[in-house]
Amino acid sequence: MPLQLATYRRSDDLPALPGTDTFHSTELFRTYEATPGYRPLLIVAWEDGRPLGKLLGVIRRSVRLTPPAFIHRCEVYGTGEYFVPVGQQPDLFAALLRQLTREALRHCFLIEFRNLDDPKFGYLHFRQEGYFPINWLRVRNSLHDDRPAEARFSPSRLRQIRKGLKNGAEVREARTPQETEAFARMLHHVYSFKIRRHFPSMSFFRELEQQFIEGHHSKIFIVTYRGRIIGGSACVYSGTTAYLWFSGGMRKTYALQYPGILAVWGALADAKQRGFRHLEFMDVGLPFRRHGYRDFVLRFGGKQISTRRWFRFRWEWLNRLLSRFYE
Repeated sequence: MPLQLATYRRSDDLPALPGTDTFHSTELFRTYEATPGYRPLLIVAWEDGRPLGKLLGVIRRSVRLTPPAFIHRCEVYGTGEYFVPVGQQPDLFAALLRQLTREALRHCFLIEFRNLDDPKFGYLHFRQEGYFPINWLRVRNSLHDDRPAEARFSPSRLRQIRKGLKNGAEVREARTPQETEAFARMLHHVYSFKIRRHFPSMSFFRELEQQFIEGHHSKIFIVTYRGRIIGGSACVYSGTTAYLWFSGGMRKTYALQYPGILAVWGALADAKQRGFRHLEFMDVGLPFRRHGYRDFVLRFGGKQISTRRWFRFRWEWLNRLLSRFYE
């Protein structure tokens, strides 16, 4: 029986699907769906009523400093999840990619594939669908040896953690919906000064906590001082890796408590304790320019890994031009 592709845009229509990849899960689909301004798009490949693979993307509004100022973009984390060896279905990813590209370009100007585990995966299929690659960097901390998570921290980072705790700051997991909302408000205020970084609405964090609570696939850590939340981080977990998705702190107001540093430290220490092999920092920037957040997280002892992201614009001429430029 030939391969059949189904597109899902509403959680009410979703069938029961297997899988362990958080970034292509039903839970993340529902998180996107409940977040204002987000529209999930899930492509599933079927054969004889059996799912062979799935690919989840999210369409959201993007505000830019250069024209066009407002666009809709589709973001995909990874290259999907598959329930048969890819060698048995060599065209499976190609079919999913083709369908997602066709569906997404009806509603958005740009498609971006990020956080690829294997930067070589699907190279030919991306090219055939008009995508072009840009070299990128990933930063991840190894946690699988017997040493504590702090063993790779720089001496200055260790001093800052000790000072922050000594000066009254505390780090723990958020315990109530009210704490999650206070964390989201604080982080939104911090991100509002970083115009080029996207920040979702409060509903995203509320749903992230509710959807993943049973499987312990997400956690929100908060840094408190005298009862006030002054920093925090949001992590999701997939396979043997923890992903630090958002983090920040009120470092100007509470400089002596080092809230941003403690927020990352708390996520790293927890991931180590729970037995994850790595913690990866998401979105650390282009490799050919300085990036403040990347410089910040590297002092926690992580390593830079070269990777790529794939992009596809609605305008064919722009894809061809940028494809030659980034050749």
